[in-house]
Amino acid sequence: MSFSELIGPDSNEMTWWQMALRAVIIFLYGLVLVRLGGQRAFGRITAFDIVLGVMLGSLLSRAITGNSPFWPSLAGSAALVGIHALIAWLSSRWHAFGHVVKGREQRLVEDGRPIEDAMRRASVTEHDLEEALRLRGGVDDLAKVKGAWLERNGDISVVTKDPP
Repeated sequence: MSFSELIGPDSNEMTWWQMALRAVIIFLYGLVLVRLGGQRAFGRITAFDIVLGVMLGSLLSRAITGNSPFWPSLAGSAALVGIHALIAWLSSRWHAFGHVVKGREQRLVEDGRPIEDAMRRASVTEHDLEEALRLRGGVDDLAKVKGAWLERNGDISVVTKDPP
């Protein structure tokens, strides 16, 4: 029996066990792709990384169900991981390119004062800021904050002032 016969046709005519076999193969293949792509691909949650995850999941699921040809789907998945790795590498070498791909951090607080325009542009409310101060800065008073930033991954980081 050939491999093509084993995994079934790229259509709705495959059996349950052929789809199960495809699922196992795709799972293992996806695991290898993610490991080869490096921890960066799924170790952080930025828009850049989320796009890869969504596209990779969509493409690989189509290979499981037979809605797309098996081998081209695997090739497309490898190409996605490869381009992700290349863009990540380029972003680490040229910061201007990285800013285009991943965005920039935005300062939300400077020397205890909120920067309201920046907060409005970033859709960060006072309540969001207060929560981040408590969770990440361990403070409940804005006057104790040297600075706070909305980071590229969506987290708010907080730097507190040194105690007098």
